[in-house]
Amino acid sequence: MKRRVAITGLGLISPHGDSPLGVFDALLAGRSAVSVWDEDGAPAAAVARAPFDVTRWFTRLQLAGVDRVSQIAVAAAQMARDDAGIDTFDASTGVYVGTGMGGATAVEESFRSHHESGRVPPLSVPAFMPNAPAAHVAMREKVHGPVYTYSIACASSAVALAEAAKAVAYGEIDCALAGGSEALLVPGAIRAWHALQTLARLDDEPGRACRPFSVDRTGLVLGEGAAFVVLEPYDDALARGARIYAEFAGSGVSCDATHLTKPDTDGQISALKAALRNSGLTPGDIGYCNAHGTATRIGDVVECTALERVWGEAIGKLAVSSTKSMHGHLLGAAGALEAIVTILAVYRGAIPPNMHCDRQDADCNVALVREPGHAAPALHAAISNSFAFGGTNATLVFKRAT
Repeated sequence: MKRRVAITGLGLISPHGDSPLGVFDALLAGRSAVSVWDEDGAPAAAVARAPFDVTRWFTRLQLAGVDRVSQIAVAAAQMARDDAGIDTFDASTGVYVGTGMGGATAVEESFRSHHESGRVPPLSVPAFMPNAPAAHVAMREKVHGPVYTYSIACASSAVALAEAAKAVAYGEIDCALAGGSEALLVPGAIRAWHALQTLARLDDEPGRACRPFSVDRTGLVLGEGAAFVVLEPYDDALARGARIYAEFAGSGVSCDATHLTKPDTDGQISALKAALRNSGLTPGDIGYCNAHGTATRIGDVVECTALERVWGEAIGKLAVSSTKSMHGHLLGAAGALEAIVTILAVYRGAIPPNMHCDRQDADCNVALVREPGHAAPALHAAISNSFAFGGTNATLVFKRAT
């Protein structure tokens, strides 16, 4: 029998800090964490860095061969466990982690070392392998159950959460630590994204560089961070008196199977419909969509078209915002961070704004929340969209705890 799934712990390292409620308040107030990156001779770019004191989590000896992407994953995962009020995980716990690029710093340093000296740091491979964050989380938390890594570009951690929730719902495990991590603010990665011509132009006000759904949007802003949640059976959470932020109501995953980088309306519609079907909800039940909204010319229009076609006449009642306008695009960690934002929107009864959209694109005909401090006390359910290079689409559904 399918069990209800509760979210009982939140942990993150994000451009706005490491307190989930504090981060949500910053987003609700419309504060941008975007600044200028102009290091090591690479072209300047608008980015969203995550402040992180590694000495709080690792000794110098422990840091050998541990890339930043794994460091921040360990920190966010531990904070999620602490927030859930769990001292130690038992044998029926699983770890589910998404990352798009893995250990970008280790890759950068290995190539640089190779070209400068002909030698490569001996721990480069375990540092940059994509499953390193999940492995380090499992080792730190002493998790002996299933440990999975999902590398599906921008949908990585959203799919990780979806798979973790299914495993809990169908009794494969009794608890899951699920999330994502990304740390790619290194010269090679910045240059690669510049070459793809998808980065936002660096304006006089870097904090406004990411403008989803705006007529003058110019592209995405890269961000970094890690975000994790604790998922457990709803009845078990009630029995132990845990704080329940929201119920994980369902998910939908699909593939466009059309193009590596160009999104497809029909593929996104499939994910949206599957999520509604899986959750047992209708479009009219959903009050908020945390949109994928990367501020690219094509992507924003495709997402709005997909929402319009699924919601139909109810589209005007669906509040929409892309918080990437303030924290940037965390790629593999985006789904998990934005899931936490969506969970807290339901928990707090408030919706963070879609900032820097002075004039909404007419082709993005959705009810954008454009002003800070938007109260939504009647918000019962919300979705979070993650649409990836490679064509994978993921939609997560959260309901208010009852």
